[in-house]
Amino acid sequence: MGRVGVLLLNLGGPDTIEDVRPFLFNLFSDPEIIRLPVPWLQKPLAWLISTSRAKKSQENYKQIGGGSPLRQITEEQGQALHNVLYENGQEAKIYIGMRYWHPFTEEAVEQIKRDNIDQLVILPLYPQFSISTSGSSFRLLQEIWDADHSLRRIRHTVIPSWFQRQGYLNAMADLIRQELDKLADPDSAHIFFSAHGVPVSYVEEAGDPYQREIEDCVALIMQTLARPNDHTLAYQSRVGPVEWLKPYTEDAIADLAASGINCLVVVPISFVSEHIETLQEIDMEYREVAEEEGIAEFHRVPALNTHPIFIQDLADLVLESLEQPGTQLDQVMRPPSTTKLYPQEKWEWGLTTTAEVWNGRLAMLGFIALLAELLSGRGPLHLVGLL
Repeated sequence: MGRVGVLLLNLGGPDTIEDVRPFLFNLFSDPEIIRLPVPWLQKPLAWLISTSRAKKSQENYKQIGGGSPLRQITEEQGQALHNVLYENGQEAKIYIGMRYWHPFTEEAVEQIKRDNIDQLVILPLYPQFSISTSGSSFRLLQEIWDADHSLRRIRHTVIPSWFQRQGYLNAMADLIRQELDKLADPDSAHIFFSAHGVPVSYVEEAGDPYQREIEDCVALIMQTLARPNDHTLAYQSRVGPVEWLKPYTEDAIADLAASGINCLVVVPISFVSEHIETLQEIDMEYREVAEEEGIAEFHRVPALNTHPIFIQDLADLVLESLEQPGTQLDQVMRPPSTTKLYPQEKWEWGLTTTAEVWNGRLAMLGFIALLAELLSGRGPLHLVGLL
């Protein structure tokens, strides 16, 4: 088998307050995050968004200690995975490749080359596949592989998604069960799954399987949990005026409060590590929404982090992939014809779905430009005396 490596893929996050703006720039420079018809607009738009959002984002990160814990937690997951693999008789070196901050995916690949790895398992730490998460990382890896022929000697297996694995489901059910059992009346609590959203156009026009996989994942977790609690799935973290997957988390909380629900147990379903969207967005912003709507009890299930059942399942997944190599990078890059993972959307005029999406995006561009001008005090509107 030779030297074995496991490449863990994740989003990344700013380590310090000073890292926030460049992290946001990297994030919004990715065409799988904001899809534009003209590639040269990508970086100017990323600069506008990162500049206009930096201050608010910095304030949010200050609320959770001044930076993201994602890198540290991912390193702990990597070490735990290494230990379990070793206990199972498999020596493997673990690499971490972050998409938008250090250690970048490119840095991880360079280390893989230096270590002369012969067989590699590429494992995204996203249980469900989306073109904006795992898909973006796979696209980058394919570009790296295409540009460096020396990488082609490495036998590799890509794991697109793994939400249906029983070990993962058992770990999620265990965490939910622990939170429910803290309550005076656990069966009356409403289990609220909050997933990271994506634009509707990704699902309806690009064929992103994310919504289907999220819905299937929630159903499997509830089946594994085997408790009588009612549950809701909603989507958080939308950006801009375009339509994202619904119901939105804040709207769903308000609707549940209006129906008389008084106790929520919130489950971050897209995330396996604590980060800004669990520690600040759910724990602070959505808790405040719930309190304002009159929900007395707001409890949050922790992310998996290094839960032993979860880590054991990742180790089992790696061992299975080494025994029976599966999907290759170039196969991921040739998805079924119903899924348009990587080409940019075409610009259309008229009353079409795509046109409506682009109307919203143009409005967002105009708004961002106006906001940037207000923040900087310079620009065309100032020159003509309108500001």
